[in-house]
Amino acid sequence: MNPRDLAALRERLLALDSADRRALLRRLGPSTCARIRQAWPFWARPEQRPPPGAWRFWLVMAGRGFGKTRTGSEWIHERVRSGAARYIALAARDAGDARDVMVLGPAGILATSDPRGRPTFEPSKRRVTWPGGATATIFSSDDPNAARGPQHDTAWIEELAAWKPSTRDELFANLDLGLRLTAPDGSPPRAIVTTTPRPIDTLRLLRAAPSTVTTTGSSYANRDNLDPSFFSKLVETYEGTRLGRQEIEAELLDDVDGAMWTSPMIDAVRVKSPPELSRVVVSVDPAATSSTHSDETGIVVVGLGVDGNAYVLDDLSCRLPPRGWAQRAVDAYEEHRADCIVAEVNNGGEMVSETIASVSPLAHVRTVRAAQGKRARAEPVSALYERTPHREPRVFHVGSFRALEKQLTSFTGLAGERSPDRLDALVWAVHELLLASEMAFV
Repeated sequence: MNPRDLAALRERLLALDSADRRALLRRLGPSTCARIRQAWPFWARPEQRPPPGAWRFWLVMAGRGFGKTRTGSEWIHERVRSGAARYIALAARDAGDARDVMVLGPAGILATSDPRGRPTFEPSKRRVTWPGGATATIFSSDDPNAARGPQHDTAWIEELAAWKPSTRDELFANLDLGLRLTAPDGSPPRAIVTTTPRPIDTLRLLRAAPSTVTTTGSSYANRDNLDPSFFSKLVETYEGTRLGRQEIEAELLDDVDGAMWTSPMIDAVRVKSPPELSRVVVSVDPAATSSTHSDETGIVVVGLGVDGNAYVLDDLSCRLPPRGWAQRAVDAYEEHRADCIVAEVNNGGEMVSETIASVSPLAHVRTVRAAQGKRARAEPVSALYERTPHREPRVFHVGSFRALEKQLTSFTGLAGERSPDRLDALVWAVHELLLASEMAFV
């Protein structure tokens, strides 16, 4: 059964009710059903199939859970089966992502292979080899120079927007220049780029290139194949927010270069005064050192209103030695009649609590330790700033906090970005007041 017949059969089955569908499958017999289970053209949605035309890059820019990785794996398999690929480049943010997602992951090359032609993987050589002789070599933004010399007829570039900013352009350029071998079947070299969008110049330029064909799609397209609890949480938390437009709807946003907050977003939640407060916390993100070139110690005061929303009351961040920042945090604790000081202890351990206790033994300190990256902690907090069809904003700024807001509107969470002290203190405070019961980050 050829791919066109499989696609027609898929549409026919989808149009039937469950009883008629089972009856048709019984008539097809077990051998045909076994072939259907292995046939990607049967399961693939139209937007997961290669577009027609003489393109060089197929950009699949889609939301979380769309099926981008499966699309990339299956496209590589088809290139190998058809004789259009012999020298393949697999490129990811780092070697771990290439191995764990592109090769060994549940939608990766090995898991989606036909058992009769499954390739072998040699991690030490960064190489995948098919029985017919086609080989794929792994590259990453950890070492962009590794892609400078090799030539390829096929490439799969995974999550381009998440590559390290310092090496992204160099690795992409090396891969592009290396994509210069005519395929064994005589066709020109081609590449697929599978990524969730972020507003970076590399992605904008690729999308605008005449030789690029772009496929877009939202997370909703693959809803039937996603865990219901994951999808419900994804929609409940992010639908209608700026982050949701990017991560669910796959919009390439141009208002801020990848930042998780925008100035209009913050301006929309600015108020003159808070309501009555039921709780107040002083959040501290201590700097590891206190020299003139050190990061600041983030100290942010946030209150919980009787309306259930969080209100940013003050930003007292500073560049002071330990006793200096501890005194400032304790002064804020007493002035705002806070019920606790939330202090991150990743950099200082027990010394953070001891430093605060040396200033005020009576101050109640709650220590927290980051178990995930700053972006993972910040994403649900940035979502709480936005008005959605289902929810009003949950975080408000009482007045203006220029330095804090500058950090918010420039934070992307990408590798190599400077640690945002004020932002991190704010994030810990909001987690304590609004998210602690829902999401465990410590």
